[in-house]
Amino acid sequence: MASTAAILRTSSHHTHHPLHSKPFSASNIFFSISNPLARSLKTRAIKMEGVDVTGDGEASGSAQRKKKVFVAGATGGTGRRIVEQLLAKGLAVKAGVRDVAAGKSSFSSNPALEFGKVDVTEGSEKLAEAIGDDTDAVVCATGFRRSWDLTVPWKVDNLGTVNLVDACRKNGVDRFILISSILVNGAAMGQLLNPAYIFLNVFGLVLIAKLQAENYIRKSGINYTIVRPGGLRNDPPSGNIILEPEDKLYEGSISRDQVAEVAVEALLHPEASYKVVEIIARPDAPNRPLKDLFAAIKPK
Repeated sequence: MASTAAILRTSSHHTHHPLHSKPFSASNIFFSISNPLARSLKTRAIKMEGVDVTGDGEASGSAQRKKKVFVAGATGGTGRRIVEQLLAKGLAVKAGVRDVAAGKSSFSSNPALEFGKVDVTEGSEKLAEAIGDDTDAVVCATGFRRSWDLTVPWKVDNLGTVNLVDACRKNGVDRFILISSILVNGAAMGQLLNPAYIFLNVFGLVLIAKLQAENYIRKSGINYTIVRPGGLRNDPPSGNIILEPEDKLYEGSISRDQVAEVAVEALLHPEASYKVVEIIARPDAPNRPLKDLFAAIKPK
């Protein structure tokens, strides 16, 4: 996406959002009992209430462990930043990687970080084993690597995400964050001739594959947040975050650090549940708390 940043444009109406870090709360943030799947997990949720997730205090319950987040695509440009920010918040992380040795070399040693060999294209059964029964949430930050095989985007960005969702359902994990992209619904937005939409779909219809995965998540019953960033930049953040509801942004870019921040903060705030948000960054955007900005987005 970084190469398309210069050709993307924003809509004329936008809500500005800043990058804003909130202190982590020990409340039962990963769980919602507003849908049937979540209600079936109510007992598990109750058992986890009071558990110290920051490592700074004593748990009120008999068990004491950090909440654990499984990150698929953990060594990618955005996934690595998500892992680092989750650890900084005091959460335990299981990093899903294709190559465990390479994955370990990508991070500093941390007792709260473990690794699992994962290929999202190999089906939900193997993924369920890798995720395990001690995971509280899953973040999908996978992405295909460009190749001459034009089926790869469909296998990774659609079927791979579907496999992750199915694995979550098998294991009773009821919180899912997906890193997607702006313009996934470009056809419905009237953006068929947008150069970025054309460019990205040249590589195996990647935006269409991502949209199909989004639709599957929304019908799954799992508590989701879908984050659609603009063009991804590897440099540090410059400017504050603009956060819009779905199908509003069709231009702009954002630092991967800020994308990771939005993904992590989405886990911490129930205001982000069952929502699709689109994000870019601009120097003239005002600095506002992400919690408030999530709350301003109405779920469809």
